[in-house]
Order: sequence, then structure tokens, then C-alpha cells
Amino acid sequence: MNTPNLDEICIDVCAAARHAGAFIRAEQKKIRAAQVEVKSRNSLVTYVDKQSEQMLVNALTPLIPGAGFITEEETTSITGEHYNWVIDPLDGTTNFIHGIPCFAVSIGLLRDGLPVLGVVYEVNLDECFYAWEGSKAFLNQTEIHVSAAARLEDSLIATGFPYYDHAREKEYMQLFVELMHSTRGLRRLGSAATDLAYVACGRFEAFYEYSLQPWDVCAGAFIVQQAGGKVCDFKGGIDFIFGKSLVACNAATYEEFMNKLRLHF
Repeated sequence: MNTPNLDEICIDVCAAARHAGAFIRAEQKKIRAAQVEVKSRNSLVTYVDKQSEQMLVNALTPLIPGAGFITEEETTSITGEHYNWVIDPLDGTTNFIHGIPCFAVSIGLLRDGLPVLGVVYEVNLDECFYAWEGSKAFLNQTEIHVSAAARLEDSLIATGFPYYDHAREKEYMQLFVELMHSTRGLRRLGSAATDLAYVACGRFEAFYEYSLQPWDVCAGAFIVQQAGGKVCDFKGGIDFIFGKSLVACNAATYEEFMNKLRLHF
């Protein structure tokens, strides 16, 4: 198996994300309520999600011959032996539908199950976050790093609310209240990929959520790691891409944050 040149491939992935983002941006004012489908409770999809995903699949397929895909809208079922692209064509569909300007294109690449490249393109601000194996993390060609804040009391935290999985709702709300009292505040943007990108560039000190899917977090979690942050599941382990729970922190507040999380989970 030839080893792909990931730094060169990352340039093409960023271009593909920007191209899909331009399509999404152009279509936002055209979307109508009748064009919104309900996949499951509070899980919405539009023709924009599906068409942008197909655009991404078409653009990424030639970059690594034999690579497969893990996609939210299931436009392809190809599975790769070693490499698999992990795509969310429009992370923040509910925001998109309601005209709230926070949604992103998220593209990750797994090699034998481990992330080696990530691109998150926040459409509204034209911000492309990216990293590849062995690289630093970047925002529009400028190197980024996680926040240097050393205490939770100086930290701004991001989170999300599960759409349908409320099995750990009590514990979740207990942690939420505790963090309300011990941080500068909490934010819920409605796009996990954007939340993670903002941890990577130091806008948030931490992000946590459960009931997540691989396409929500694969790219952003990798970018956080390359930006000097720490990423784990709620147990402190490494099953954060497929394990449906994730914590992403700057290095300095990681232990303090995890100590609070362990009180409730």
C-alpha cells in the first residue's frame, strides 16, 4: 500500500470543503419547509445535505484510491480496507434551516481506524480549520493552538444537547449546573464540528457532549489534538470517535474538567 502524501491531499480536501460550503451558502435562502425531511425525532435533512455530500464523495474519491466512506446521509456504502473518509456535509442542519449562522462542512480521514487528517469549514465566517498527521493545526493558513487558560473559572465551555438519547439526562444536567457555577459560562452552538474547531483555536477551553456520531467529531477532534489539546471519551479513554461521548479540552484544564465530569458520569 502506497502512503498518501497527506499534506498535499489536505489542500485538496480544504478546496472540496470550500466548494461544498459555497453551494450550501447559495442554497440557504432557497430552502423551503416542504423540502425538509425528518429522519428521526429532531433529526432533519434537506436536499442541500444530500447534494453537498455527493459533491464531497465525488471530490474525495480520486484522492486516495481504494478509500471508503462513512457518511451521514449514506450516499455511498463503500468501505475501505485501510482508509475511510468520514463526512458530515452539513453539521448544524437545524441551524441552517432556521437561518442561524453556525454550520460547517466536516471531513475526517481514518487510517486503520485512527484519524490522520481533519478539515472543518465553517461556512458563514469562511473559516477553514485543518490538520494532517505530523502537522500543526491551522485556520486559513495561520497556525492555531488551544487556549492557555489554566483554570476552569477562567474558561468558556461548549456543549450540545442530544436530540433523542436522554438516558443520561439527569447526570448531564447535574454536570451542566456544576459548570455553570464554576466557569465563565456555557455555550450551545448547535454544530459539534464548529465547537471542536473553536476549542482548537482557543475560543473555547473545552467541549463535551454524548450521543455523537463519527461524522460529528472525527475531523474536529483530530484538529484539537494537533492544536495541542486533549480528547477522550467520558471514561477518559480513546473511544471518542465511535463511542458516542467526547470531551475536548485545552491541556491545562483537562484534569480539572475530567474530575468534575467523573462526579456525575
